[in-house]
Amino acid sequence: MQLGLGLGFGLRLGLGKRIVILGSAGSGKSTMAAKLGEITGIPVTHMDRLFWNPGWVQTPSDEMDNKVQEAVSGESWIIDGNYLRTFNMRQERADTIIFIDFNRYICLYRIFKRCIKNYGKTRYDLGEGCPDKIDWPFVKWVWGYPKHSRKVILESIYQSGKTVVHLKSRRDVNAFISEVCKNGAIAHS
Repeated sequence: MQLGLGLGFGLRLGLGKRIVILGSAGSGKSTMAAKLGEITGIPVTHMDRLFWNPGWVQTPSDEMDNKVQEAVSGESWIIDGNYLRTFNMRQERADTIIFIDFNRYICLYRIFKRCIKNYGKTRYDLGEGCPDKIDWPFVKWVWGYPKHSRKVILESIYQSGKTVVHLKSRRDVNAFISEVCKNGAIAHS
């Protein structure tokens, strides 16, 4: 099932209890996950918290696989983040995949704004000891996201047979959250 936010949008059916949220850095994945977790009481896992260790040290691949496997083994969860290498593990167990698909200019603006706001602080969605920062490789990754990651994600999610919610604007995101609040659409599976 595929839901788009346009004319006739409605969430009268449940989205399930296992939800993956994808999108470029700066698209609002972690904010969406936190809001949905607050509304539904479903536990939230941020992939960045699993991946980044103090001092921006990456978790080794085998350890990351174990962490993701543990996260998706639960009865209900909301997991935000890309990490395409482990995406299949999350997609296989998900009931619903939410893709926040904002253009690169909006995402870059939001990451610069976020970094200025949180400079020197560790955000709730990052690993401990990882103060917010921006570097050139990260900016290049965000810039290249539409060409590289977006294409792979769209192809995969629309072939998955899962419920897909494709949000293309701030208005779509707000309408989606509003519908979830109004209809309590997530608690069914």
